[in-house]
Amino acid sequence: MSWFESLILGLVQGLTEFLPVSSSAHLRLTAAFSGWEDPGAAFTAITQIGTEAAVLIYFRKDIVNIISAWSRSLVNKEMRSDHDAQMGWLVIIGSIPIGLLGVTLKDQIEGPFRDLRITATMLIVMGIVLGVADRLAARDEAAGKHRVPKQRKTLDQLTVRDGLIYGICQAMALIPGVSRSGATISGGLLMGYKREAAARYSFLLAIPAVLASGGYELKDAMEGGHVAWGPTLFATFVAFAVGYAVIAWFMKFISTKSFMPFVWYRIALGVVIIVLVSVGVLSPHAAESAG
Repeated sequence: MSWFESLILGLVQGLTEFLPVSSSAHLRLTAAFSGWEDPGAAFTAITQIGTEAAVLIYFRKDIVNIISAWSRSLVNKEMRSDHDAQMGWLVIIGSIPIGLLGVTLKDQIEGPFRDLRITATMLIVMGIVLGVADRLAARDEAAGKHRVPKQRKTLDQLTVRDGLIYGICQAMALIPGVSRSGATISGGLLMGYKREAAARYSFLLAIPAVLASGGYELKDAMEGGHVAWGPTLFATFVAFAVGYAVIAWFMKFISTKSFMPFVWYRIALGVVIIVLVSVGVLSPHAAESAG
């Protein structure tokens, strides 16, 4: 991998990690359209550590409060009813599905799941799901002549059941094209949560999964020596810087705007990929980068 490739892929990772468009799909597609080797699941996981560092900094107050309250609740029964303490347990519970499936399906994630036809299909399908979820949220939020807006749920109302459903939605993002934020936000909206609440929990829930995945791939990479460390670390830093700016913009955007631009983008991109693969312009499979 060249330094120029790492710069472009780092930018793509930072721009797309937090938007509901699938960062893993865009890394795969950027390489395919450019004629580069597939950066691979290891590169994706390691650069995600950079974007997750942006989450840690942006949501640092929330994270410190959650960790502090959760830790104290382990020895103080009165703290167990505290919202932040409960949120700590809910993040742990919501992380179980992706942890189990990530280990179980590791070979598929690094191989068959990276087929561009699967990526395109997931872009379209999850785009439709996000569109339906967005429309339902908009309907609840809109007031009419004979109706008042329906009150949607906040994170204070998050239950173990809902946290687990969020986790199952997040686990779907193991397939390129699904999108971690797209799947979890869609799940949250379909369960009746506010847009900001769905996005905030989506970001918090991603922290253990992304850091664990990145750490696992980092360990394998150090043992196997199959990663170009200079370009990969450079891409990770670029992803961090760009990702932080994207989080700040996205949290403001979702408070007043619809997700429909992302929906149409996903569907259009998926259709274009299917056409290009069908006519032979793009190969559905790509050789993994050797470093």
